[in-house]
Amino acid sequence: MSTSLLAAHGLVKAHGPTPALRGVSIELAPGEVVAVTGPSGSGKSTLLHCLAGIVRPDLGTVEYAGERLDLLPEKRLSELRRTEFGVVFQFGQLIPELTAADNVALPLMLAGTPRPAARERAGAWLERFGIQERAASRPGEMSGGEAQRVALARALATEPRIVFADEPTGALDSLAGEQVMSALIRTARASGTAVLLVTHDAQVAAYADREVSLLDGTAAGHGFASTAPGELRVQEVPR
Repeated sequence: MSTSLLAAHGLVKAHGPTPALRGVSIELAPGEVVAVTGPSGSGKSTLLHCLAGIVRPDLGTVEYAGERLDLLPEKRLSELRRTEFGVVFQFGQLIPELTAADNVALPLMLAGTPRPAARERAGAWLERFGIQERAASRPGEMSGGEAQRVALARALATEPRIVFADEPTGALDSLAGEQVMSALIRTARASGTAVLLVTHDAQVAAYADREVSLLDGTAAGHGFASTAPGELRVQEVPR
């Protein structure tokens, strides 16, 4: 689509001798929430890492707002991840020595915001996610759901154009997972942020506008064209 914010075409990526992606194409429009689903080992996380500029594809192109991510120098990729991309992983990856407020303030300070202003904005983001009372707590003092909401606040604090969320509820129970997803989608909708969500959970995928399924060649059927063994194909499930 011509209005795409992020578009990947023909992505190929292998981890050593093991193929992870073979010719995958996907697009993400501004403000859109897309869930990438599929069985374990189908390449979901590898696709997210390629789209976020964390790893480079072996072949194919990734274009973001007119820039070819697959060709950009690491310095520019790091800048995009600090300012225009937010990334959330399954276990949050908060810095254990820092408080919740300092974890959220860190990307703001790295982007040049003075510490007092960064701390003030961090407090406002923690409040938006309903965990302002945990501002002085360290990750080890919080529940898994609380820590993951801090991770979401950190990812969104720089007001990115895209949030990449890799199994953000995978380590949580169903109630905490529902709280985290509700907070993520509500906040993303309010700010017009696009979300690329990787999940194996159908309930989590149901929050998305559109679902893209990755399947390898041995899982033929489901309306897929024939393909070489091991090749990943994309199936879009309309909402």
